[in-house]
Amino acid sequence: MAKTQLGARVDQDVAELARKRAADLGLSVGDYLARLVQDDASGLRARAVDAAARFLAEHQTVFDEAEEAQQAAGGVHAA
Repeated sequence: MAKTQLGARVDQDVAELARKRAADLGLSVGDYLARLVQDDASGLRARAVDAAARFLAEHQTVFDEAEEAQQAAGGVHAA
């Protein structure tokens, strides 16, 4: 498939995040951005966010109890 060059201006911190994440995945920045766009257009990203929200809704009490136990024991606070 033929490639087309796109140009975009983003904040320096966003550019650095894109470079680091692409490197972590073993991708070029262009391939990483293409993957993000394809995931977004296919609805994959929205389905993943919905699944995470359902998981948290179903299991929030477990996280709350763990955080309360950690705080009661003088541990660090959850982020």
